[in-house]
Parts: sequence; structure tokens; C-alpha cells
Amino acid sequence: MKKQLGNPVFLISSLVVLLLVVLGAVNPEGFGEVAGTLFNFTTVNFGWFYLLSVFGFVLFLVGLALSKYGKIKLGPQDSKPEYPFFTWIGMLFSAGFGAGLVFWGVAEPMSHFFETPFTGLEAQTEEAARIAMGYAFFHWGVNQWSVFAIVGLLIAYLQFRKNKNGLISTALEPVLGKRKSVKHTIDSLAVIATVMGIATSLGLGILQMNGGLKAVFNVPNATWVQLLITAALLALYLISSSTGLNKGIKWLSNLNLSLCLILLAFVFIAGPTIFILNTFTLGLGDYIANFVNYSLRLTPYEGGSWLREWTIFYWAWVIAWSPFVGAFVARVSRGRSIREFIFGVLVVPPLIACLWIATFGGTALNSDLNNGTNIAQAVNNDITVALFETYQYLPMTSILSLLSILLIATFLITSADSATYILASMTSNGDLQPSLMIKITWGVLMAAIAGVLLVAGGLNALQTASLVSALPFTVVIILFVYAFIKMIRSEEIPQRKPKAEQLRNKKSS
Repeated sequence: MKKQLGNPVFLISSLVVLLLVVLGAVNPEGFGEVAGTLFNFTTVNFGWFYLLSVFGFVLFLVGLALSKYGKIKLGPQDSKPEYPFFTWIGMLFSAGFGAGLVFWGVAEPMSHFFETPFTGLEAQTEEAARIAMGYAFFHWGVNQWSVFAIVGLLIAYLQFRKNKNGLISTALEPVLGKRKSVKHTIDSLAVIATVMGIATSLGLGILQMNGGLKAVFNVPNATWVQLLITAALLALYLISSSTGLNKGIKWLSNLNLSLCLILLAFVFIAGPTIFILNTFTLGLGDYIANFVNYSLRLTPYEGGSWLREWTIFYWAWVIAWSPFVGAFVARVSRGRSIREFIFGVLVVPPLIACLWIATFGGTALNSDLNNGTNIAQAVNNDITVALFETYQYLPMTSILSLLSILLIATFLITSADSATYILASMTSNGDLQPSLMIKITWGVLMAAIAGVLLVAGGLNALQTASLVSALPFTVVIILFVYAFIKMIRSEEIPQRKPKAEQLRNKKSS
């Protein structure tokens, strides 16, 4: 225990986060101003870097999955997956999306519908609705998950194939060597980026919970309410964290996915079903047709801040979120082949996300286009009420709202619980059974930084935190790709057994 608390990575990263908490608590206005300045500097000067990097990650993963190396298992070659497919997808979904998809599932397409991504496109028209849906699919699709997949793939390969720890610095040893000062710096950077990414997701979920409580119980939409929600969630995810990976997180992940499916099925049936199916199909087509264009789109000739506030923010957010999600995805993916891992991570969660956006966002778009409602205007006034405003035009409004508040809460608890485990492991030399005290420390610091960001500037401060911390970590992920290529080339490719031998093995078993 003393050895873990004395770990240099734990000391450095926890002190940096604690310093940010203190500065934000003492001078929230100044903290918010600095955050805004850093947001503008990062997005204006490095947006191109985020776009090129994430697009490159997608190309690398697809090429790797289709190559001969796709047969290699994340573990001994005869190993079997540790978790059933449904549980595995539930864990990926809970960790990767958290409450973010519930927050943006209606809010994003309605925001694009109200303020379009293209300057010449008239808002709140049929064409604006189509573009809004296609762009929302893009933001929650393959690009986002490619970042998680690269980090998770390399960590799983090291942990389960090479029997090494899952530290970010260990993954980069083929490139940067084994000097302790370099390793501690890399691991501390990964921890700080992770805390900021998690704080962003926690903060978004807390803002939406407050919006839901206001819609259902008329609770004020105020900072003090958000801080009370933060404290309640802290207590709940620390209780869950104390139960371990195979109890609290596993149980909550299955609950999350089940609740998602219940809400999805109800809104799909009670809402404009045919419109949703048409929207989903057309949205997938638009997503595929515009994939390269959207992946590399910038507006140097037009100006404007839309791309900085949406695509670039999203990519920065997932990069900051990636050490945690990647490490967690690695932890639950033992025994799967590289090909199965890549296609499972890149295809299934994005498809679920697109179906979710088509169902909830499509219901809201249909309501505004064909029923004369003003959901887009309400979302523009207060983005946190988007989902609950949509429920106003569906049956069983109160029950849907309560279930959604519960879903957001369980998502936040699962994400924070998973994060405390991963952060504790990252600051305990990759220990897969980190001490409870280390997990509690990170749980408190995560809640504290989320609270400070909510006080300092709400949504804008949350977005900035993830953006700035993601910039150096993008370089780390690029080095990940290079390190993985160096390691994988030395692997012996498993050969497929002749059919006669396979038949003999089946008969003997």
C-alpha cells in the first residue's frame, strides 16, 4: 500500500490534478478565462492535426484487421474470450459512450438542424435535417472508436500476449526505451489526460441529469444542484468500485445495455417507426458517402467555428478519454483475435450509436418537421433538456424521463467506477488489483475536477479541458501505432489446420 502511494506517477499526476482543482476553486472566473484562451489556441492551430491523426488511425486498423496479423489472439493462441459477447459489448458500450450518447443523441442532430454545418444551407429544412443526421452518425461512428481501439489493442497485446503490464509507457518502450524519467512522464501525461476526459463525460452527464430533474420535478437548473448530483454520484461509484470488476462494473454494464434497449425499443415503436427506419438507412448511406470528406473537412476559406466546436472537440475528447477506455477495453477483451477485436470495437458500438441517434434524434426531427413543434429552439436555449423535451411528445413521458435519468446515473457510475479502477492501475505500476485507497483517491479527484469545471464555465470549460489535455496525447497514440508495428512483425502467424486434422480433433473431443 505504501509502495503504491509512493509511486512517482501517482504523486505527479494526483498533485497536478489537485493543483487544478484548487486553482479552479479559488478563482473559477480566471480558470474559465484561461480555459477559453487555451480552447481557441488549440482548435485554431491544431485542428488539422486531430483530423489527420484520427483518419490515419482508421486506415491503420482496417488494414491490420484484413492482414495476416488479424489471426493473432490477445492472449495464448488457444485462449477463449473471457466474457460472453453480450456482456463484452455492454462493457464496451458503457465505458466508451457513457452518458455522452444519451446527452447528444437528440441534442446533436437538433443542434445541427438549428445551426447547420454548412454556411449556404438553410436551417430547419428537410435538407438540414438530413445533413444533421449524417453528421451525427459520423461523429459517433468508426473514427471515434478507432482511437479507443488502438490504445486498447496495444495494451491487451502487451498484457495478455506478452505478459507485461498495461502501462502506456510499457507500450512505448520499443520507441522511447526504458528510461524511468521518460516512462514516468508518459504515464503521468496519460493519467492527467484521462482525468480530464472523464471529467468532461461526468460533467456532461451531470448537466443532463439536472436538465431531466428540472423537466420532471422542476428542480432548478443551477450549479449547486449539479454539485449535489456530483457528490451523490461520487458516493455511489465508490461503493460500486469497492466490489471489483466482476461484480459492480459487470452488473451495471448489463443493466445499462438492458435499459438502453428498453428505451430504444419503446421510442422506436411509440415514435415515427417508418421515419426512423428511413432516417437510419439514409443516414448510413450519407455517412459512408461522406466519410472521407467529413474526416478531413476544414474551412480555411470560409472561416467559422462550427468544426472547432463539434468535430475537433469530439476527436480531442475521445483522445483524452482513450487511455481509460482503451485500458478498460483491453482488460475485458482477453482471448479475442485481433481481427475480432477490431471489427467488434469498430462496428458494433457505432452501429448501436447510429440506431440510437436515428431513433431519438429522428423522433425529434420528425416532430419539428411534420408536427410543428419547437424542439430545436428549446435545445438551442438549453442543450441539457433535449432528450426530455422530445419525451413531451411521446406517451408515458414521466416514466421515460425517470428511466432516462436512471440510465444516465448508471452510465456515469459505470464510467467513473471503471475509470477509478483504470487510473488506480495506471498509477500502481499496472497492477490489475490496485488498492481500494488508490481507487478512492482518484474517485474523489475526478469528482472534484468535474465540479470545478462546472463552476468555472459549465459546458465550455468541460470541452476545453479535454481539448487541451488531448493534444500531447495524440502524439503518444501515433507512437503507439509505430510501436505496435515493430512488435507485431516478430510474431509467428498462426497457421490454419488442414480440414482432415480439424475433423479428427472434433471426433476425438
